[in-house]
Amino acid sequence: MREASTVAPLEAGFRMPAEWQLHARCWMAWPDRPDLWGENLADTQQAYARVARAIARYEPVTMIACPESVSEAARICGSDVDTLALPIDDAWLRDTGPAFLVRDDGARAASAWHFNAWGGKFSRFERDAKLAERLCAHLDLPLYRADLRLEGGAVCVDGEGTILTTESCALHPNRNPGVSRSSVERELCDALGGEKVIWLPGEFSVGDCTDGHIDGLACFARPGLILLETLTEPDSERAKVLGENRLALRGVTDARGRELEIVEMEDAWQANPESDTFCASYINFYVANGGIVMPAYDAPGDEPARRIVERTFPNHEVVQIDVRKIAIGGGGIHCITQQQPA
Repeated sequence: MREASTVAPLEAGFRMPAEWQLHARCWMAWPDRPDLWGENLADTQQAYARVARAIARYEPVTMIACPESVSEAARICGSDVDTLALPIDDAWLRDTGPAFLVRDDGARAASAWHFNAWGGKFSRFERDAKLAERLCAHLDLPLYRADLRLEGGAVCVDGEGTILTTESCALHPNRNPGVSRSSVERELCDALGGEKVIWLPGEFSVGDCTDGHIDGLACFARPGLILLETLTEPDSERAKVLGENRLALRGVTDARGRELEIVEMEDAWQANPESDTFCASYINFYVANGGIVMPAYDAPGDEPARRIVERTFPNHEVVQIDVRKIAIGGGGIHCITQQQPA
């Protein structure tokens, strides 16, 4: 890893591209801890491998695994997926890996947050806290370390200066106690090369260990258009929360002054197996080079959600993968992946 300048990425001309821009590679991390996954570990590993192989149809994929698990990961994932041995604690690469940055002159860099296991909810996260640094050293990329405690799933960008995030996560005292909203906005823009931050209230569910990551609630599908999770189980408390997120976007403009178009997409509430941590989000998908790899839950909402994504990304092939053995850990396909721009 090369030393990064003390100048923030924004000032140095770097920005995080939108996820639909061309990728060089997708990065993932291998689950191998029985204390986290219990009796589901083997099934969860198979689900991770299915996601990796699906993405590998469209772009190179590297699965990071602990040195003692890298052979097993290679065997289960198959020859279409590369592996890299690095010390890790958990398997949510979106949250622990770096945010890759580009500059118009072709230079590349990365930003990373200070990872504290989603507000101190889990022990043994020291290796994950160093993963961004180790991966950037492997790639010989300069790494900028922001001042915020945060995770990659807490932010979404449109590649044109707009950043989407949630109050429930970025302003939570378990991450950034006493830090003002304006300070968080400044840090986000500095780290990701942004110009404007749009805030959603987020999610205030006791069982959501992410405290309302944006990637389970909303995402940019193109500049000026947001896919928004909504219309969940009627009369539920979560339906009210998602309704508040919809209201927060009313009349809002992006960094280029466009009023946002909203496409609503019902979550997979019918698939929830009485679990506080189950991630039932169809929006938690991965945009690959020419393909979308999105969740399926063997639920009635699978096909309607697929049709919405197909209409929203008409130039992409849409593939659905059963994520129930991933979702029990509190995340989905977007949570376990991180794109590296071409």
